[in-house]
Amino acid sequence: MTRVAGSLVTNQVRAYDLLRMFARNGRPTPLGQAFAEYGCIDKTLHLLDILDPINDGYRRTLNKQLTVQESRHRLARHICHGGNGQIRQAYREGQEDQLAALGLVVNAVTLWNSRYLSAAVDQLRAQAIPVKDEDVARLSPLGHAHLNCQGRYSIASSAPGEGLRALGAVPTLPDQT
Repeated sequence: MTRVAGSLVTNQVRAYDLLRMFARNGRPTPLGQAFAEYGCIDKTLHLLDILDPINDGYRRTLNKQLTVQESRHRLARHICHGGNGQIRQAYREGQEDQLAALGLVVNAVTLWNSRYLSAAVDQLRAQAIPVKDEDVARLSPLGHAHLNCQGRYSIASSAPGEGLRALGAVPTLPDQT
């Protein structure tokens, strides 16, 4: 198993050829069976960590990762609203093109949201409004309530040196004394 991993890392064997070595005629080879059993060990350890009442931090980390991934899927579904968010191309290359375009748009939205969230936090701090670091850590660039995915778009290109658009005025908070 170590030799197989080393061969894969050093590009001495292609992943496609390696997968063919794991099974023949629809049945696993001894090497394929060894990798499957090794995977079962890892899966068992993972399940034991989830069920361990003492290891609450592992469950929290896992839940946080699942929440982030589900937020990304929710954003992609919001953007890919046509056809109920389903990939409808009948051929593989068309599906790959649709998924690549969707990934590009999701990444662009995430970048845009990240830049403006950062600018908003910087503006709040510049105005001496207290912003806790733990609150900033919970901000997500995967929000999409502000996106208009309906209708026509007029996109004017801007020179890279122009920077971000101006942020709206920050409302003043009532004095809580």
